[in-house]
Amino acid sequence: MATTVDTAPAPTDPLPEPETRGGSLFHQLFGDNVRQFGMLGALVVIVLFFQWWTGGTMLTSDNMMNLLNGNSYILVLAIGMVMVIIAGHIDLSVGSVAAFVGIVVAKSITNGGIPWWAGILLGLAVGLLVGMWQGFWVAYVGIPAFIVTLAGMLIFRGANQFVGNSNSIPVPEELQTIGGGYLPEVGPDTGYNNLTVLLGLLACAAVVLGLWRSRRTAVRMESEVDPLWVTVVKMVALCAVILYITYMFATGREGTSFPIPGLILVVLVLVYGFITSRTVLGRHVYAVGGNRQAAELSGVKSRKINFLVIMNMSLLAAVAAIMFIGRSTASGPFDGTNWELDAIAAVFIGGAAVSGGVGTVAGSMVGGLVMAVLNSGLQLKGIGADATYMTKGLVLLAAVALDVWNKKQGRFSIIGALMNRGSSREPSTATSNG
Repeated sequence: MATTVDTAPAPTDPLPEPETRGGSLFHQLFGDNVRQFGMLGALVVIVLFFQWWTGGTMLTSDNMMNLLNGNSYILVLAIGMVMVIIAGHIDLSVGSVAAFVGIVVAKSITNGGIPWWAGILLGLAVGLLVGMWQGFWVAYVGIPAFIVTLAGMLIFRGANQFVGNSNSIPVPEELQTIGGGYLPEVGPDTGYNNLTVLLGLLACAAVVLGLWRSRRTAVRMESEVDPLWVTVVKMVALCAVILYITYMFATGREGTSFPIPGLILVVLVLVYGFITSRTVLGRHVYAVGGNRQAAELSGVKSRKINFLVIMNMSLLAAVAAIMFIGRSTASGPFDGTNWELDAIAAVFIGGAAVSGGVGTVAGSMVGGLVMAVLNSGLQLKGIGADATYMTKGLVLLAAVALDVWNKKQGRFSIIGALMNRGSSREPSTATSNG
């Protein structure tokens, strides 16, 4: 008796729906990256406090432009410093290197008669050579970066005074525009600066596109995904902040708009944010800082990485120098004083770990803005420099002390989370890069 075989196709199960993130409203909106929003929240609180304390003068167009113009060069230094610290080093020479580059640029243009653009190229070349010099001693001779850059701090401070004869040298208008100028007025008269508005709209479009692409990628990979309403709320909230900032910069007094130093800073943040998070070089920097021995065993050339991060730091110090002498309209013997301390503070406030292997460009920008807003708010209230220094130091110390206390109590700790994350991830990162 013949047996019949059921050849009817078995019913196919539908593709599983991606798992939706659950939990509290805060968890849905911010996920597990609480530490990424902690310092950003502190920045918002500080801004709102000074907005109230100063009678509404903190969030004005003029003050925001002054804040960005006056701190862009420090934030540029913080971009390079975070890579140095991630790699497990420290650079104490950036202020002196910037002062040396600044006097070379000013004197070559004003006294040497070369074009302003050639002076800029010369300054960048000098910064690059200084970085190669210091990087050689750190990477290939093996002298700790702390010692090399401490020597560099003394050498290039003296070189600044030797080249400039301890005098101030003015710079031309082109450099003044780069260091303290604004985006020009173009197009029809809309009552706003059209280029600033365009930048704001492009930033909003980038945020929306980025969040939507991240969501679509999560859906395709069938991984955990936020509910649609959470994604929409994030888009609306971020775009609202961007558009408010755009409005403030686009409606300032006549002749002002988004500062050109701010535009340079934005470009550098995007470039270095991409390098540190999306390239092999960036992963190798984290690997060397997290566990140098494991990184070398997996094929990472630690000497090359150390050489590059030190060289890059001096190159960005040259960029900061050009921006600063343009804003101050001259280069002098006291330029760059304590710049390295401001950059290091910005990086550590932004979440970098002292032991290396942890930190982000975006976090360093937030840390730098915290210090900038604190300094601006105290100045608006007429607080003297002595009290300003003490207040900033106490705030920084109190923030770190509270975090350490939370760690000892078994509560959430930013530093503890950073250290745990760095120690648990970097060895595997190094292995994957072999």
